[in-house]
Amino acid sequence: MRFDIITTLPRLLDSPFGDSILKRAIQKQRVEVHVHDLRQYATDKHRTTDDYAFGGGAGMVMLIEPIDRCIQKLKSERPYDDVIYMSPDGELFNQRMANELSLRQNLILLCGHYKGVDERVREHLITKEISIGDYVLSGGELAAAVVADAVIRLLPGVLSDETSALTDSFQDNLLAPPVYTRPANYCGWPVPDILLSGHQAKIEAWRHEKAVERTRQRRPGLLDGVKTD
Repeated sequence: MRFDIITTLPRLLDSPFGDSILKRAIQKQRVEVHVHDLRQYATDKHRTTDDYAFGGGAGMVMLIEPIDRCIQKLKSERPYDDVIYMSPDGELFNQRMANELSLRQNLILLCGHYKGVDERVREHLITKEISIGDYVLSGGELAAAVVADAVIRLLPGVLSDETSALTDSFQDNLLAPPVYTRPANYCGWPVPDILLSGHQAKIEAWRHEKAVERTRQRRPGLLDGVKTD
């Protein structure tokens, strides 16, 4: 799988892909992540990527020309399943969408800034818009890193235990159950006896019960249509 991320601030993405699981996924060639500096596609000597909005108003707007030049160059080199714009008014990102995107081969993520992009980018160049929440960030870089992280960890061979992702919160529309590790008793706070019993069927039943209980308490809307018995 390959991610191409278009941004005016490429250094913001150094850290998310330079450590931990994502770094190892890249090193193991499970995924390619390429960050493209949009300013390299500007046509003036100042490498301008934004301008004032027609009609006035506060804030700058990202220019269509350098965005189009970058996207067209990438498309000339390989086909892309989606060209995604990270936008606060896009479709809300969730685990179902992460699962779907993990089946793609090549994705472009466009990071917005300022008041956003020229609307013609959204009308003619973008195939999908994604939001990671109902709030506004300074730019789309952190949102792009969140999407890439959620997708990459689902790819075969990325996690050392490939069953781990299958038991994450939201995979079955349930929050994850409580988890414990050593010591079995800390300051009089014991681990539930069932987890020490060695009876795996009963343990799994307990985990499902606790997952349903936690979801009902914290995110009841997730239970719509979910089998809870």
